[in-house]
Amino acid sequence: MRVFITGATGLIGSAVVAELLANGHSVTALARSDASAAAATAAGATAVRGSLVDLDVLQSAAASADGVIHLAFGNDFSSAEALTQNIAEESAALATLGDALVGTGKPLVTVSGTPWIPGRASTENDPLPLDGPVGGRGVSVERMLGLSSRGVRGSAIRLPRTVHNEGQGGFAGLLTQFARQAGVAGYPGDGAQRWPAVHALDAAVLFRLALEGSPAGRAWHAVHDEGDTVLDIVSVIGRRLGLPVEPRPLSEFGPIGPVFATDQPASSALTRAELGWQPTHPRLLADLEQLEA
Repeated sequence: MRVFITGATGLIGSAVVAELLANGHSVTALARSDASAAAATAAGATAVRGSLVDLDVLQSAAASADGVIHLAFGNDFSSAEALTQNIAEESAALATLGDALVGTGKPLVTVSGTPWIPGRASTENDPLPLDGPVGGRGVSVERMLGLSSRGVRGSAIRLPRTVHNEGQGGFAGLLTQFARQAGVAGYPGDGAQRWPAVHALDAAVLFRLALEGSPAGRAWHAVHDEGDTVLDIVSVIGRRLGLPVEPRPLSEFGPIGPVFATDQPASSALTRAELGWQPTHPRLLADLEQLEA
């Protein structure tokens, strides 16, 4: 299958590209810089220059492919305005990708986060939040899944709050960045809130499985750890970096602070049963032991 992928050189995207190539697919990767283009080419993909705001590039590349995987998202979480801009750009890009595949029956696999459900682990059948700091992503994903009635085999991989590889990535990675900057391994709330997690290499397998065989309109959970407590996560970070561990005000965690403070375990039981996905790589707490001061 000829696959067009956005976000191909990030932590998750690079793992997905390798997984696709290892299983006989060819990959065209969106690259917004010379460095990204070089990285994609070195990985074995064909680079096409552009970013999420280049809608004509997205439309053309998607129309020429046998399937599309969308992973790209802005990296600026410094303010509420920056987050809103990231979501707006992604929404327009995802709509363009979906429109390019209308009537073709081709797969479009996009990404979202696992929802949070008070009092229990969320499942694949729970709806995404449509309000709050990241509610706009839920709106655009639900719109894309609705294209199943127009001949798009769309599916969504819901990623947990931490997708990790060698101790890097996700919300745990952000906590590590905050710790290095502040000189203290801080955490919001009481630390009892739980975050799900998955290794990037395991998540990559699920993206491939969805591309190859997911029914239209379905959501899947790329979850290995159903919920590690934030205190447990930060305790490993603090020990590995040689920093004290202590609670910090929610305001120190930026516009996604409220998400950081939420208890949000998630299950992947349906995904494992229906797509045959079985994660095999290290869990989060073990992987964080790769961190170096």
